[in-house]
Order: sequence, then C-alpha cells, then structure tokens
Amino acid sequence: MEKEAKIYIAGHRGMVGSAIHRKLVKEGFTNVITRNSKTLDLRDQQQVADFFAAEKPDYVFFAAAKVGGIVANNTYRADFLYDNLQIQNNVIHQSYLNKVKKLMFLGSSCIYPKMAPQPLKEDYLLTGPLEPTNEPYAIAKIAGIKMCDAYRAQYGCNYISVMPTNLYGYNDNYHPQNSHVLPALIRKFHEAKTEGSAAVTIWGTGLPKREFLFADDLAEACYYLMLNYNEAGIVNIGTGKDIAISDLALLIKDAVGYTGNISFDTSKPDGTPRKLMDVSKLHTRGWKHSVNLNDGIRLAYQDFLSRIKVNHVEINSVNQH
Repeated sequence: MEKEAKIYIAGHRGMVGSAIHRKLVKEGFTNVITRNSKTLDLRDQQQVADFFAAEKPDYVFFAAAKVGGIVANNTYRADFLYDNLQIQNNVIHQSYLNKVKKLMFLGSSCIYPKMAPQPLKEDYLLTGPLEPTNEPYAIAKIAGIKMCDAYRAQYGCNYISVMPTNLYGYNDNYHPQNSHVLPALIRKFHEAKTEGSAAVTIWGTGLPKREFLFADDLAEACYYLMLNYNEAGIVNIGTGKDIAISDLALLIKDAVGYTGNISFDTSKPDGTPRKLMDVSKLHTRGWKHSVNLNDGIRLAYQDFLSRIKVNHVEINSVNQH
C-alpha cells in the first residue's frame, strides 16, 4: 500500500477498526477515510453506492459488523443475520464496482463447527454444525468469506479474509448484556469491587477454554497480511494458546484488585467447549503476537477506567463495529 493511497476503514469506531486506524497512522498513512454509522448506514445499498462512487478508495479494511456476546447473538438472531449480510453485500459489491485494489474481510472464529477438532485449522470450515447460540452471525460471516472468494474467482478481485480469535483491548464493548466474556468480566469484577460485593457470579461452569488476542496485535497482523498475503481462503489470527474461563476470571480478578469470591451459575450455557485457533499458517508467513494475556488485561482495565471517567459508564451497546 502506498503511503498516499486512499484507505477506507469500515467500522473505525469499534475496537478492531480503531486499532487498525491507529496502526495506519503510526505507519505514516495520510489518506484514511472513515464514516460513522450516523453518516453512512452500511446496510443501505444506495448510501454505500454513493459513498464508494464519491470517495473511490484504493484499499478497504472491512471491520464493520453487528457484534455481541452469547446473549445478544441468541436474542437478536434475525438482526444479526440480516444486518451483517446487508453490510457485507453492499461493501464487497461496491468495492468491486469501484475498482478497489485490495479488500480485507474480517470474520470470526465462530465460523468453525462447534465440535471441530482442536486447534481449529482453516480447512475445518463447513465441516460440521455451528454453535447454535451464534449461528446467524457465523452464517453471515461465512457468506462474507465465500463472497470474497467468489469475487476473486469471477472478477479477479484481490479480496482476502482473516479470522481473528476472541479479541479484547482499547475501545472494547463493556455492555452488561451484549459484551464478550473478557470485557464483561472486567466490568463485573470492577462493579463488585466498587460496590463491595462478596462474590461475582459467572455464567456456566468455567470449564470452556478460550483464546484471546489483544486488538492492537490483531491490527499489526492485519497490516502485515495486507502487505504480504494475496490468496483465496482464510487465515486464522490468534496466539495459539488458550485458557479456561475460570483461570481467566482469576487473572481479571487480580488485575482489578477484587478480593471477594467467584461462583459459577451452571444453569447458564457454556457455549462452545473450546475454540483454539491453529495459527501455523500465519506463523509460517512471519508474524506472531507480542502482547501476553496478563499484560493485555491490565491495559484493557486501564482503558475501561479511563472511559468510565469520560463517559460516566456509557460503555456501548450492540452496534456496528
């Protein structure tokens, strides 16, 4: 990518998009285009067509999506499927019509079958049933991957797809119902500490294992792949290491400085038992993460605290990231 190239980040206000934006600015790119959802509704075909026709971006980082945790995914099933398909159809097709040089589509590890062998290799896609609670979101993301490959096959478009593991970091979503597990636990432990609660209750058994990648590490990987990867299919982005939710809770408890107890509500669902990414494809191409989980949690907690002071706990809801 040329330093003066026009680069559109779809979803620049979310955790992933904002991390990519920081990375591009750090690398000296001077022509980054952004729009928030109030000025450009990516679900609206005409708005997206007008935007691409007017701006003619050279490169697109496609980090926009309707996102959320287990509760949000399971509650707003139609919204997650419809909105994400609309967003993807519009951005990918308009990128083709307006001759975007390269597009990176960001998916999610939930695209893999619920009971797929671990660690998750890229070729496990579409080999079994999905986790039911987030199936609509996963189906939308799979459609986006296949759409990128189809436009590559039919029209020669250089569209690539990357699959991040569970992410956390600056500008995360800490909504009590609609956030992912790590930010949700940061908020739970912080509120228990400030309220003097004797215990924090966590959904499920605590046994499922999850892998977590700091969002700024993801941005580093995305930038690296945008410069060095030009193939069909998908590339996993992660750390290659996972941790039980119960152990994650202990790390967060320590980072927050909470001294009470932890209990598990086993009447609530666990979700997928394990989601560890096989990142050998990424590693063989020369990139590895640099922020370890313990350090990353402390950075994320400091970001949470700074946002509470500024926003008075107005910390996101389900939205377009």
